[in-house]
Amino acid sequence: MCVACGCSNSTFSLAPPVQHTRRDGARTLSVEEAVLAENDRYARINRKLLAARGITALNFLSSPGSGKTTLLVNTIKALASRYSIGVIEGDQQTDRDAARIRETGAAAVQINTGKGCHLDALMVGRSFDQLGLHDDGLLFIENVGNLVCPAEFDLGESAKVVILSVTEGEDKPLKYPNMFHAADVVLINKIDLLPHLTFDMTQCREYIKRVNSRAPIISVSATHGEGMTQWLEWIEASHRAKSLDPSLASPGDRQIGGTT
Repeated sequence: MCVACGCSNSTFSLAPPVQHTRRDGARTLSVEEAVLAENDRYARINRKLLAARGITALNFLSSPGSGKTTLLVNTIKALASRYSIGVIEGDQQTDRDAARIRETGAAAVQINTGKGCHLDALMVGRSFDQLGLHDDGLLFIENVGNLVCPAEFDLGESAKVVILSVTEGEDKPLKYPNMFHAADVVLINKIDLLPHLTFDMTQCREYIKRVNSRAPIISVSATHGEGMTQWLEWIEASHRAKSLDPSLASPGDRQIGGTT
């Protein structure tokens, strides 16, 4: 977890400074549990607030270069006429992605984590007022590009969206099982590049199902549009279901719509 990789020393992290005088497993486990317990407290506050206002929050997770921002831009353009949309952008440095989002007309807040390798629930909650979120709208959270630590941190989101690009190889779900196990939906992106790669789609889907049998899998090309209809339908079905039953925003029981 991130207390071992050093991001807990980030200005923005919930984690206390790590004491290096002891390196035993019990000490490390104790710090990890304390960090996650504090994060979960803030996540519950976020989830309650969002549920009360009918806002569906999607946490986008992937490795760097998967096409998250391009996917978000085209998703926003497709849904902007029907929903109020706010975006929280997480990166270690720069506001380049937030600037791209703002060009769509959507409100965006940039969070720079410095050395931190993930967003946490406190960071996200502090961004709500800056966004001016509207009731019954959508909140998209683009997490820091990383397939490890972000899987552990509940942000109060309605669902985790894990994105895998075909340029990364079909074995990513086996290499990073915690991330794919946490997913509520998996998007296999950049399928327009398949003719130029040796990527095995059937094998990739099998690997995803091996670590997470409940998550829908949707193949998309964010740039060319293939699969985007199914993806947008999943978002709208998720939003409708959450509006009918806000308890669906709780982790562990969130398989809503989608394509397998």
